[in-house]
Amino acid sequence: MESTGPLIPEQRHQRVLQLLRRDGVLSTRALTDHLGVSHMTVRRDIAALEASGQVVSVQGGVRLAGTAGQVPPQERRQRAVLELPRKRSIAAAAAELVTDGMVIYLDAGTTCESVVPHLVGRRDLTVVTNDFYAVTALFDVPDVAVIHTGGAVDKESASSSGRLAAATLSAINLDLFFLSTGAWSISRGVSAPTLDKVELKRAALASATSTVLLADSTKYGTTSKFQVADLEELDVIITDTELSDDTRKRVEDLGVELRLADFG
Repeated sequence: MESTGPLIPEQRHQRVLQLLRRDGVLSTRALTDHLGVSHMTVRRDIAALEASGQVVSVQGGVRLAGTAGQVPPQERRQRAVLELPRKRSIAAAAAELVTDGMVIYLDAGTTCESVVPHLVGRRDLTVVTNDFYAVTALFDVPDVAVIHTGGAVDKESASSSGRLAAATLSAINLDLFFLSTGAWSISRGVSAPTLDKVELKRAALASATSTVLLADSTKYGTTSKFQVADLEELDVIITDTELSDDTRKRVEDLGVELRLADFG
């Protein structure tokens, strides 16, 4: 039993979410053991979290909302203001891997876009991206050559993807691929909501010498519809310091370098 004393409902709710981010899905019995409370108390906690849209009941247990298929999409401007301290700290840690003369790929997404300001001062850098916001931001960064992948445009995410974009990447030798995702876990790896996005991410993975996942801990334990890659295929994962100790160990046991960005 992991609980050392009685918890108030809010504490139990936070603990349930932490466990689900680690494991994805848990049985009601497992939660009663973890929390040291009755079956009825767990059912009330699940009902409260489900009413707030954070979890979904399944037969015999519960999962995080969005873990059985596609993670519900959010409009780009809304995502841009979510978890800003985490995004910025992860982006700063990612930029530490960039050296003069590199060819890097910035995947579409607000965390990868946040890397751009940290590239100021690098020399003879080439940045490839499918993200239109990142391209615009790079206009103000000197000594950086910019290549957009082209491809089919997704207006919601302000990015492009698909076969045409993937063909562009197949002609470029990348030193670093900064991979973004809205869903990652030990069991399901990195996943994406559409096959077009998977095709482009896989093309970048094949073209890059090193692949670095940029994903905050709030996205851990969720799964989208299509798998991009197992975590073992990555070289580095940069996330924040709120990733649980157990998950940290499990990631490191895969042989993947784990870097934790302090956003406090």
